[in-house]
Amino acid sequence: MADIYHIFADHNENVDAKDFAYKMRKFLDQMVDMGRMQSYRLTRAKLGFRSMNLPEFHIMMEFINMQQLDDAMTSVIGNEKNIEEAHVGFNQLVDVETIQHFLYRDYPDELFGKNKLTEKQDQYKINDIVKATKNIDPTIWKK
Repeated sequence: MADIYHIFADHNENVDAKDFAYKMRKFLDQMVDMGRMQSYRLTRAKLGFRSMNLPEFHIMMEFINMQQLDDAMTSVIGNEKNIEEAHVGFNQLVDVETIQHFLYRDYPDELFGKNKLTEKQDQYKINDIVKATKNIDPTIWKK
């Protein structure tokens, strides 16, 4: 079972697609090497073919669970092993007008089994996380 974080985005006009992909992979490879992410895929719409007005690139980042995703974000914020340099490069390449984020999980999962999802008083509530994610200001990606 996994949590899969999806990003759809176009690259900035002043960056070519190959440079965009190279720098994205540099950041994502470092996250995998640090054990902060299980795997990723970086894909591009083939011949621009897509039925919706989605951005051209699709990045799928696979995490064992929400804790690993949280640890990945903490590593970026804390600049562990200078990861922030690669992350800033990542952000500068993305057209912030087109970026879209989604978090999916394998389904059905074991939420009601031995690994039941619980909310403790000292944790963020699930609804708080969902609400905060929906209200992310896209200008945070501008540097």
